[in-house]
Amino acid sequence: MKRFVPTGEMTLGPFFPREFGQGANDLTAFEGRPAKGEPLEITGRVVQADGSPLDNVVLEIWQADANGIFRDPADPRYAQADPNFFGWGRAATDAQGIYTFRTIRPGAYPGRAPHVNFLILYSGLMRQLQTVMFFEKASDPVLDAVEPAALRERLIAKSEGAARYRFDIRLRGEGETPFFDD
Repeated sequence: MKRFVPTGEMTLGPFFPREFGQGANDLTAFEGRPAKGEPLEITGRVVQADGSPLDNVVLEIWQADANGIFRDPADPRYAQADPNFFGWGRAATDAQGIYTFRTIRPGAYPGRAPHVNFLILYSGLMRQLQTVMFFEKASDPVLDAVEPAALRERLIAKSEGAARYRFDIRLRGEGETPFFDD
């Protein structure tokens, strides 16, 4: 009997390392210098359709600094960005589907409510998933575009104290988190 061994081209990917560089999920300092603004923690659980946790889901976040400026040349105020705030981080879920980021409370970018952008990657997903976390109900063109309006609640983090927010993500099924196209 002939045995076939799967090759890299035959398996679903991408494949992610179990660990990232130390501090990749901590945006409160850049190269050892503290960022300006109110430090806070964002934590949550990533689950699949049946509510079971997903292990080793990679989440990336990017956000504006405390003054609402993105550390990106596309932001017209880029030169005034906090040099101690990189604005991007990466974390992976544990066996219970839990992830954690330490960051600062973002300021409002012109025309937008304070928010944190999320990118979700997982082995077997055919595309990256993108969503946005808001701190409260607010007038925002992205949040306002989510229909029906009842789905907007899924994009608002739950406050668990002055400096802690919970943002759970369901990849599919009832209660699915709204995701956005590129």
